[in-house]
Amino acid sequence: MNWAAISTVTVLLFLFGLSLQSSWQLEKLLNQFGSQLEVSVYLNADARSEAIAPLIQRMPEVADITIITKEQAWTKLVQELKISDIEGATQQLGNNPLVDEMKVKARNSDVVPTLATQLAKLRGVQTVQYVDEAVKRIAQLHEGLNWVTLTITIILTTTAIAVTSTTIRLIVMARRREIEIMQLVGATSAWIYLPFILQGIIYGLVGGAIAWSFISLIQQFLGKLLANQPEFIKFITNGLQLTVTQTLLLPLILLSFGAAVGLMGSLFAVRRFARG
Repeated sequence: MNWAAISTVTVLLFLFGLSLQSSWQLEKLLNQFGSQLEVSVYLNADARSEAIAPLIQRMPEVADITIITKEQAWTKLVQELKISDIEGATQQLGNNPLVDEMKVKARNSDVVPTLATQLAKLRGVQTVQYVDEAVKRIAQLHEGLNWVTLTITIILTTTAIAVTSTTIRLIVMARRREIEIMQLVGATSAWIYLPFILQGIIYGLVGGAIAWSFISLIQQFLGKLLANQPEFIKFITNGLQLTVTQTLLLPLILLSFGAAVGLMGSLFAVRRFARG
């Protein structure tokens, strides 16, 4: 019975741990992809990027700025059109018709709309463009992921408490004769049922430790498997790596969650017997 309870809690905590870890990883990956989104800022014809770039750089939402002067843009355009005489093409048009452009990278996808609004208000800025639909999709996916994680957590918590409570209740019923003898000699309910409560907590702690061990083994296996992959796969792999804080926090959450589940399950199990 003890092994049945521990193995059940281990499976539940293992699924919970994977769900929590996947949520962290996908959130980091979404932010990493979101930070690659660029806001294109086109200046007025008489404005220069050297004067506006410092103002943008001081914005807390900005991660990086790439300046493309109108001379660089014109040279690139002429080369793409396969025109060898750049000066002649410029003279025919009378002047360089392009303007300075700045490509601004946001720190994450959530701040892109706000950043675009702030950039459009700067003096000398003519147009601000960004992929609005992509930003919205990333935000929706992130929100949906949080709801899925919350739902899984609630379901697993309820199931784990029910399993632990049932197991402890069966153990109490199996030791009913010993409990009756202890009651006859004057033992209090707290003294009688405290070992069962501690037993439930131990179920949770042991289950959390085993679940964390399995998750660590899976992480190591996947890390070795993806070590020699193409650059794009490495980019995704780096995005899926947990931070140091998350790596230390995951086992603590599993152990604490397991102990809480064991405590609640054992309390539910012994409450009816204690009243009786």
